[in-house]
Amino acid sequence: MDFDFSDEQEQLRDAVRKWVDKGYDFERRRKAVAAGGFDRAAYTELAELGLAGLYISENDGGMGMGPVEAMVVMEELGRGIVLEPLAQSLIAGGVLSGYAPAAVKSAWLPQIASGEALVVLAYQERKARYRLDLCEATATSSGAGWTVSGAKSVVPAGDQADAFLVPAAAGGKIALFLVERSAAGVATRGYGTQEGGRAAEVSFSASPATLVTQDGLTALEHAVDIGIAASCAEAVGVLDKTMAATAEYMNTRKQFGVPIASFQALRHRMADMKMQQELARSMSYYASLKLNAPAPERRRAMARAKYQLGVAMRFIGQNSVQLHGGIGVTDEYIGSHYFKKLTQLELTFGDTMHQIGEVSHRMQDTAGVFA
Repeated sequence: MDFDFSDEQEQLRDAVRKWVDKGYDFERRRKAVAAGGFDRAAYTELAELGLAGLYISENDGGMGMGPVEAMVVMEELGRGIVLEPLAQSLIAGGVLSGYAPAAVKSAWLPQIASGEALVVLAYQERKARYRLDLCEATATSSGAGWTVSGAKSVVPAGDQADAFLVPAAAGGKIALFLVERSAAGVATRGYGTQEGGRAAEVSFSASPATLVTQDGLTALEHAVDIGIAASCAEAVGVLDKTMAATAEYMNTRKQFGVPIASFQALRHRMADMKMQQELARSMSYYASLKLNAPAPERRRAMARAKYQLGVAMRFIGQNSVQLHGGIGVTDEYIGSHYFKKLTQLELTFGDTMHQIGEVSHRMQDTAGVFA
């Protein structure tokens, strides 16, 4: 199998890397964290590069690209530990393109592609943990349309977004709706997240909503799988920078008059970290390549990939901190911010324990040594 990237994909990677290196340095990120964890100007710059419309067709103002291009972009954003939730725009673009009626597409996709509208997925509920089939939010149909009532937790940039994709129970099954943040009955409570980003608790009280699809669970599973593939790619970028920072520190820090990189035990630990890094990269590729597979195959692949990425993120992050010593957890040193980002990504769209359960649940009857 050919894993080389095309010239267009490499050009896309180069454009995003240049923006990260020149337009999103550590100082700008610090200012964004201090301002609340979301910089609308930075998000607009990403949209101007065409990144918010990666999964949106050219007819709707997007770039009409696919999962591999999204993986390339998210890796580079991970290298810069960019706070702005571009993955949410990938989810919104992919879900609305694949499931929404024509009127909803024409109204929202051009706005998402241009960066004019930030639409985020609001699906997590306190009692559901990571399960997608448990939903206490409800939707009611009336002559004027639909209304949604309920509460969603840890919504990315929830108090800054322009609209939400909201799963809610309607007629005994989960449907998916689009609700504008400015709609009546919508209330948000924003807060900072541990890696410096922003999230919110969002509540809906008979809020006017637009139906995206009655088959909401299928659309929601697809949305989460897009998010898993994006978070896996983003994690690879963070892991690359974590490994580079650790190697640089070990070659600089001296003990007993020599760099600690010369100590055999520490070199062995770096070798173990490198192995996990490459396992993570290969499983990220696997996730992106399976994103357009049939739903059962896609769901299995995402669980496998997210599990392996979770193992790698925890192993590399913890060992990086240990190899750095005390400086590894100081706020002034960028390595601690890589570690916090890895911790946050490990929990996003289902933590490692949840994903190993998903892998087990989705194993076929023929799985096993003696099958």
